[in-house]
Amino acid sequence: MTPQPDAHRYPVIEGASPWSHVAANGAPGALCIHGFTGNPGSMRGLAEAFAAAGFHVELPRLPGHGTHIDDMLGTDWSDWTAAAEAAYAQLAQRADRIVVAGLSMGGSLTLWVAERHPEVRGLVCVNPATQSQPAEVLAMFEEFLAAGTEVIPGIGSDIADPDVRETAYDGTPVRPLLSLFAGLAALEPSYPAMSMPMLLLGSPQDHVVDPAQVDYLAAHYGGAVERVVLERSYHVATLDYDKQLICERAVEFARKVTA
Repeated sequence: MTPQPDAHRYPVIEGASPWSHVAANGAPGALCIHGFTGNPGSMRGLAEAFAAAGFHVELPRLPGHGTHIDDMLGTDWSDWTAAAEAAYAQLAQRADRIVVAGLSMGGSLTLWVAERHPEVRGLVCVNPATQSQPAEVLAMFEEFLAAGTEVIPGIGSDIADPDVRETAYDGTPVRPLLSLFAGLAALEPSYPAMSMPMLLLGSPQDHVVDPAQVDYLAAHYGGAVERVVLERSYHVATLDYDKQLICERAVEFARKVTA
């Protein structure tokens, strides 16, 4: 059975809990979504920046994340999208003007939410995964599974700042990764039909998601795109040298599109 969004066998990692903020009546809202094998800790700073700016905020912990990698092995794209949808619905009870922000796979889920909710006022995508992988890469992962390899080396904590470490899993679960790629393959054709404005922040030195995927989204997205280059940061830019820049630009953008 696929775990429910709150089902886990291990304790939550310190700093990886979900987070909510209730603002004043009539305030806009911000949904913040973390990445694959990561947890809410990578987006907590941005979530708190939205809260300080007067936004209602929801920052969910995606199923299988933020505890132990064993909890993630039975989860897939459908679980993470369901959790994103549930968090959006919870936020929509308090706010009728909403922006969605995500890092990495959180950026993918941001686009997924936008596809289903054209009323979303704006998107903030930080180093988003936007495309699946070539057939030969998918075949390689299938071969890993056929050989009994369920977990390969991790992709977390790609950060330029040597004094910062992301509390992501040390490994990468192969079956969930393949489900992410399948989700992206299904999502990709919808980009041209999306019309809400987007703030797209990308790191030229990203060792997890090819920076070409950010360029691809910018080229195929249907709405207005405002781009920011994160020159000093690697993939987990929300914890890296450019974290303050991300918060400032995201809040500025969110205020503008929800005015």
